[in-house]
Amino acid sequence: MSDQTTDSDLEGQIAHRTRKAEDLRGKGVNPWANDFHVTHAIADVPRDIEKLPTEDQIAEQDPRYAVAGRLLQMNEKGKVAFLFLRGDRGEMIQLFVKVNYEKAFALLKDLQLGDIVGARGQMFKTRIGKAAMRVEELRLLTKAIRPLPGKLLGGQDVKDVESRYRQRYVDMISHPEVAEVFRKRARLVTEMRRFFDDRGYVEVETRTLLSTNGGAAARPFVTHHNTLDMNLYLRIATELDLKRLVVGGIDRVYEIGRIFRNEGMDRFHNPEFTTIEFYQAYATYEDLMVLTEQLFERLAVAVCGGTEITYQGQSLSLKAPFCRLSMRDAVRAALPDAPVDDREALVRYVTQRLHETPHTEHAGTRMDYGHALTHLFEEHVEGTLIQPTFITEHPIEVSPLSRRNDRTPEFCDRFELFLVGKEFANAFSELNDPIDQRARFQSQVALKAAGDTEAMDYDEDFCRALEHGMPPTAGEGIGIDRLAMLLTDQPSIRDVILFPQLRPEGA
Repeated sequence: MSDQTTDSDLEGQIAHRTRKAEDLRGKGVNPWANDFHVTHAIADVPRDIEKLPTEDQIAEQDPRYAVAGRLLQMNEKGKVAFLFLRGDRGEMIQLFVKVNYEKAFALLKDLQLGDIVGARGQMFKTRIGKAAMRVEELRLLTKAIRPLPGKLLGGQDVKDVESRYRQRYVDMISHPEVAEVFRKRARLVTEMRRFFDDRGYVEVETRTLLSTNGGAAARPFVTHHNTLDMNLYLRIATELDLKRLVVGGIDRVYEIGRIFRNEGMDRFHNPEFTTIEFYQAYATYEDLMVLTEQLFERLAVAVCGGTEITYQGQSLSLKAPFCRLSMRDAVRAALPDAPVDDREALVRYVTQRLHETPHTEHAGTRMDYGHALTHLFEEHVEGTLIQPTFITEHPIEVSPLSRRNDRTPEFCDRFELFLVGKEFANAFSELNDPIDQRARFQSQVALKAAGDTEAMDYDEDFCRALEHGMPPTAGEGIGIDRLAMLLTDQPSIRDVILFPQLRPEGA
């Protein structure tokens, strides 16, 4: 029996199933019952063939199990029927229904693929050596009005990729391995919490709606609060509020939370995503490099079983220590002719290259040394960093919240961690000099006035907080979605976000 469908008869199938539900109601059967007691998950029912009796050997004292799951296959053969239910972890159980259990056998005509079904019975070994449940009680728990898409057991699906993201519930029914990705993501987050909790960090929740836009270089989403009659921004980072808490005396603090950035979408970017940001007083960015290595090692073992992993066919080692390389050295290695140590010459070098490729997003914009060096890094180095690599010594011009390096104040005590050609973490020794911070905010204001939509606002309250004294501190942000992609070997950020942002249906 098969009632899977194509688009051509979808409406007819829905109408047929709706009538079936109405008929059941007329017989006094609730098509959406909630009175069946499940004793075991399908995955937990014993399946050891060597220990199961044959059907003839089943004894009254043998244990009974009550399970429930989605009906994916049903084969009727005269006075017997074989049904297959799938549980929440993707495991299947075979049900064996005989005509002598009259009520259970009579229900078969009212069942359709996709229905949620409960069954109670004893496990036995079939003639061909398969584990099955001899059903004594069979219940319809949920009538599926809409039919299943595609041939679930045949491994094909009629839905396109975008439909899978849009209708994640269908995606997970059709592809149980999708749910496993999100179980691994949950394991990742749980282990991450343990890692920081074990080290004395305090988890907090900070504001999502802010009156100023800061903590990162990004374009925000803007909304309006009617009662206060004021515009507010969805946060683009949790940084400034977390550092306020360090000022207040929480020396180790972290937040796992949603971030919103009004920018492009591709396989590594979604406008809302999840990060962890953490701050540690009396630590430096070098301390956080060691901490990050420990964290990535622990997460790889928890999710993947070891530190040697594969991402999209590339072998990676997350075993410490990771490579450390300054941004200048990385650019020198990639572009030996670039005058990295001559500030004015490097600006001319990059400006000339941009004029030669006017389609570049930076073409025609005013260029300083920091943006010139960063541009060369992003264009010629970033995509080549496959194994985990810390890029250190970022220019001060692109790091408005970072502490200046004491020896070379035109650079800051900062690193970014790159794997498979993408950034996974950003960290620095925090700027806690309120005078320097005010000056850098003023620079951001000038950039915004010149048309930079990603420049930060001037945050007077944050400067005031620094005036009360923030201890020497290091902080870091890690993108959890990208980390989930890496540890579950998924090609797109949409594959690790349950409900990614999409264009309107039909657009």
